[in-house]
Amino acid sequence: MGRWLFLDELSCLDDAALLVLRAVVGAFLIWGVWDNITSAEHMATFVAFLGKFGFPAPALMAPLSVWAQFACGLAFVLGAFTRWAGLLCAINFIVAIVMVDRTLGIRGSFTSACLVLIGLYLASHGPGRFALDQWLRRRLA
Repeated sequence: MGRWLFLDELSCLDDAALLVLRAVVGAFLIWGVWDNITSAEHMATFVAFLGKFGFPAPALMAPLSVWAQFACGLAFVLGAFTRWAGLLCAINFIVAIVMVDRTLGIRGSFTSACLVLIGLYLASHGPGRFALDQWLRRRLA
């Protein structure tokens, strides 16, 4: 009765669920910054946005944030250096909440807060079995 009540059988899907989580969040991060990577005009708009919110050195911080999000997204999709990417993702979006989203209330900061939590989860739990990290770990062992 207890196994059914607590759906213990679903634990066999842990690695598949982590793969889907990583792929969807990674794709979202890549999609979210792709316009800034491919368009100088979009990057300039993002630089101005950061300046409006009082970021120091927005011309440096904008590309740093964009490329950090892109790198995290790619790392999540591939399952490569996932724990590092999780930490970087969490830090990037903590900064986003402190500097920008806090003015938007809980609904406005929800996406950033979710990305902080997902980043922390992946940093602490790793990518699961279906990841390049596992292949790298075996090669280095």
